[in-house]
This record gives sequence, structure tokens and C-alpha cells, in this order.
Amino acid sequence: MYLHLGRETAVPLKDIIGIFDLDTSTYERHTRDFLVEREKQKEIVNVSDDLPKGFVLCESEGKTAIYLTALSSQTLGRRAVQDPLPGNYLKKNRRKSKNTATKGHIK
Repeated sequence: MYLHLGRETAVPLKDIIGIFDLDTSTYERHTRDFLVEREKQKEIVNVSDDLPKGFVLCESEGKTAIYLTALSSQTLGRRAVQDPLPGNYLKKNRRKSKNTATKGHIK
């Protein structure tokens, strides 16, 4: 399963280490230092057209990536537990209508 983060970006749920609220988690100096260091290492990916509200820390094959997203940590957490990929709704309901919109569907 994948979690949709925005801007047609999805990550495998198994790669997610944590989902964080950008406002509350950056109160701690250690978190700010961590994010600054990751930015220097070019491990931060901005998938937000707006001001980011949250970030997702992922690790895959020994490589770390941090995704900044306009979605809140609560929304991302809910998606991770429920139906993480919006396109799944389209797949389930395709039988009902042949005119189902697929814009934004992630393959």
C-alpha cells in the first residue's frame, strides 16, 4: 500500500518511519537541526504548492527522504490507516460509472 502525499507523490507505507506536524515538531532544537542537516544532504523533497503543514520521514534501502507536504499530520495519519491512495476509490467504483474522472490518479 502507498500513502499519497500530494503533487502526484506517493510513498510505500512500509518505508514510512514517521509522520510529523511541522509546527509542533519544530519547537525542539533537535528537530530543527535534523531538518537543516537533511536539507544540506539534499534529502528533503517538497511536494507542497502551499506552505507545508507536515513532513513524512521515510527510509528505503538505507536512503532517507523527508517529504514536506501541505497535508496535516492528522490527515496523513488518517489516510495511512484508511485508504491511503485516493485512486483506490476510483478503482472500487469504476463498475458504477464509465465516466469516472481519473485526473490526479496515481499509477
